[in-house]
Amino acid sequence: MATIDECRAALDRLSGNLAQADGGVRGAAAMDRSLSCHITDLDQTFTGRLEDGRIRVDAVSPGPPAAKAEIRLAMTGDDLVAMVAGELKFAKAWASGRVRLEAGFRDLLRLKSLL
Repeated sequence: MATIDECRAALDRLSGNLAQADGGVRGAAAMDRSLSCHITDLDQTFTGRLEDGRIRVDAVSPGPPAAKAEIRLAMTGDDLVAMVAGELKFAKAWASGRVRLEAGFRDLLRLKSLL
């Protein structure tokens, strides 16, 4: 089982990957939205923002998200680490219910190119 530090490192790596992306991916990530990522097996939630093509984590707190972020993710720590490492494809994990993504319709359309 992935630790909270490994999950934080995975989010930092994902942020770096988004910042270095080209073209449509960078454009899709260049939104300003609140973000939460609930790590279900650790019952911890990272909260922050997706802004300027980067993920900024502001806090980690126990339990599910206290407030409803504009973009909400939920998954196990192992799935987060595997997705960022390229070992698990987001579309497959999402289709099988291993990853949950909730956002407004327009945001989902923009995020589609990131996935």
